[in-house]
Amino acid sequence: MQAAKPLFDYPKFWAECFGPAPFLPMSREEMDQLGWDSCDIIIVTGDAYVDHPSFGMAIIGRLLEAQGFRVGIIAQPDWRSKDDFMKLGQPNLFFGVAAGNMDSMINRYTADKKIRSDDAYTPGGLAGKRPDRASLVYSQRCKEAYSETPVVLGGIEASLRRIAHYDYWQDKVRRSILMDATADILLYGNAERAVVEIAQRLAAGQSVEQITDVRGTAFVRRDTPEGWFEVDSTRIDRPGKVDKIINPYVNTQDTAACAIEQEKGEQEDPNEAKVVQLLAHPRLERERTVIRLPSFEKVRSDAVLYAHANRVLHLETNPGNARALVQKHGEVDVWFNPPPIPMSTEEMDYVFGMPYARVPHPAYGKEKIPAYEMIRFSVNIMRGCFGGCTFCSITEHEGRIIQNRSHESILAEIEEMKKVPGFTGVVSDLGGPTANMYRIACKDPEIERHCRKPSCVWPGICENLNTDHSSLIELYRKARALPGVKKILIASGLRYDLAVESPEYVKELVTHHVGGYLKIAPEHTEEGPLSKMMKPGIGTYDAFKRMFEKFSKEAGKEQYLIPYFIAAHPGTTDEDMMNLALWLKRNGFRADQVQAFYPSPMASATAMYHSGKNPLRKVTYKSDGVTIVKSDQQRRLHKAFLRYHDPKGWPMLREALERMGRADLIGNGKHHLIPTYQPQTDEYQSARRKNSTPAGSKKAGKPLLTQHTGLPPRASNGSKPWNKAEEGKASGYAKGKKRTTKRQPNIPR
Repeated sequence: MQAAKPLFDYPKFWAECFGPAPFLPMSREEMDQLGWDSCDIIIVTGDAYVDHPSFGMAIIGRLLEAQGFRVGIIAQPDWRSKDDFMKLGQPNLFFGVAAGNMDSMINRYTADKKIRSDDAYTPGGLAGKRPDRASLVYSQRCKEAYSETPVVLGGIEASLRRIAHYDYWQDKVRRSILMDATADILLYGNAERAVVEIAQRLAAGQSVEQITDVRGTAFVRRDTPEGWFEVDSTRIDRPGKVDKIINPYVNTQDTAACAIEQEKGEQEDPNEAKVVQLLAHPRLERERTVIRLPSFEKVRSDAVLYAHANRVLHLETNPGNARALVQKHGEVDVWFNPPPIPMSTEEMDYVFGMPYARVPHPAYGKEKIPAYEMIRFSVNIMRGCFGGCTFCSITEHEGRIIQNRSHESILAEIEEMKKVPGFTGVVSDLGGPTANMYRIACKDPEIERHCRKPSCVWPGICENLNTDHSSLIELYRKARALPGVKKILIASGLRYDLAVESPEYVKELVTHHVGGYLKIAPEHTEEGPLSKMMKPGIGTYDAFKRMFEKFSKEAGKEQYLIPYFIAAHPGTTDEDMMNLALWLKRNGFRADQVQAFYPSPMASATAMYHSGKNPLRKVTYKSDGVTIVKSDQQRRLHKAFLRYHDPKGWPMLREALERMGRADLIGNGKHHLIPTYQPQTDEYQSARRKNSTPAGSKKAGKPLLTQHTGLPPRASNGSKPWNKAEEGKASGYAKGKKRTTKRQPNIPR
């Protein structure tokens, strides 16, 4: 992997003389107090401004401030006009625009496309403080305010929408957000390195149009520049005679010949393309090679081509070997440079060592910001995730290579945390995207540089992955020993298939860092959906559970696992959900609120959802399809299986089980999934209050049981358990039962 210029090696901009601000200014009055006549850079964000390193605007703002620039913040502006975008004046260099820590559509809508009633990143948790597709709207308003000022688009929303992408909310493929936002350049992934270089070059007098060589950026251009070799990946194999073309899935080398990828055990079709040997070519150099994807117009009208483009995109994500990509939109190309070089430990320490106030901006007064309340006493110890789960945005945004902070930097942040009002000695989390990937990496940097696998832990843990947890164990012990620290909790999701490789780590975790419950995410029990998620089999969960219970008992603690599961994921059949429900019942779990698959932009699982093809394998028009759950009725059924104990879903489940030939699971015994009776309805309750006899009952006041006879009447949304014994079961949790809870929103850091 090529070396990158360290973040702290750039010369400081002249405005360094002003020094760091207590808070980055959000008003002209604050600018006056700091002695500023203007801002060099203004960050526009869809989140409330919290000066804490778990919030994107704070990290980027403080980093640019450390480079010597004067940085202002416009947080949650009124997007209905350009006025709010002008309140700090015109920035000297550029507007930096982001939707916030979450994609604005996922932030506003549930997986069922219903509008959420709150927003965790807004004071008071109020909803409606940002528009749909916020980064797009904000960019347009910035251009309206000051048309000649460059707009640099970033954040997770822009990162996941940089290419032509399927939009779940409109049920169509939208073009790159860069086209609709009218921004000048887009930063994707971890943007620190790119934003510093762009700021320094703009400050040195370059125009934004000249900046086309920064990794982790996307921009619009007319033609492929001279000296570049273009690999055509605009087509895929169709039945019949096919021209021999370079296979875009193959890892090309500068001097070595390469061949079309062959899946293990895959029989070659005589009607499809044969193996093509590429001779060494002086122009075929990775740094000067670009892969041309199918155009926006093609992937919009051809879902199979969309899946193919998604596969190529995900194969070009390792910074050590990724090539540039290009996709035509109308008469212009959107060009995607290779991903950014991961930050070193020294750079991570530098970024997290900025003078953060660690509290919300004083302008919010005493209003609470829910997302901040959740993470204010947590510490982010690393970035990235090599799990590669197909439904998750973390790997796509932060990359597969883990970027770690030093022990000294993490412990110093805990010391700073002690100064935050409300600290009681409890650190709520030492984690990140995953709790236990800290300092875990490939055994050989050269192997890592050439690897093109989508995951280091699927279908099993790679033999080249070093699973040593000793540094993390040492960190936990050092943190516990700090004066004033009473408890260190681990709240980030645990990768249990890694944890079982280190029994010492599991013992340390269970003995000292579990607050009664530990959340993990098996996501499913059946091979069909698990293979499409790239998640390990349920046997690995069982192995971890045995270890967890053993060490909990040795520690004299009563502790429980909280497993998360997903309904309606691509690859999931009704039978898969039935088997999951049976597993949940056997193991005594009753889900409170369940998670349905949410097709986020650019995810591989979303490509499956849209196309019915599996981009984890070679995509052709003849390749096997993927079972997709799209109808509202089937999505409700899958959620009902997860909540098998909820009487509201019993009529639907009875009907489904009969259709599936599994009426044997309907009955009143312990081995049955759902009972034959149906709880009394609101109509019955109302009639009883009036002392009248509802139809079908023999005596007023006697509980009405709807027996299972073919197609039973559906219970209303307000149905109640039929007696006290059932009330204890159906209301959620019987005493002593384990429980699952709603997954907290991820906060990309």
